[in-house]
Amino acid sequence: MERYEFIVLVNPVEGMEEPFNEWYMSTHLPDVLKVPGFVSAQRFELADAQTRKANPPYPWKYMTVFQLATDDLQGSLDELMARAHTPAMQMSPALGDRMAFAFKPITGVIDRPKD
Repeated sequence: MERYEFIVLVNPVEGMEEPFNEWYMSTHLPDVLKVPGFVSAQRFELADAQTRKANPPYPWKYMTVFQLATDDLQGSLDELMARAHTPAMQMSPALGDRMAFAFKPITGVIDRPKD
């Protein structure tokens, strides 16, 4: 079984951040995790320390990292897209711009050397 990280960068529609986050957590994440190959997810928000200094502002506010374990990455991604905008994966009008990328590891985790 191959392991992959599926990185999703996303913004809510302006003025709809609260309904976006509610939908993402209560509906979208559970729907995505029902797709074969998707095994876990973790959400992130861009750190304030970084956004204060950005000029122009960073284009993405939220990131989700999904872990996949599959021997058929293309099949998992195809199934994800096939479910979008169906009863199996209803999309929210609060969902704004988004980009997604699948990565496979090329190294193990590299820790900081001990002093």
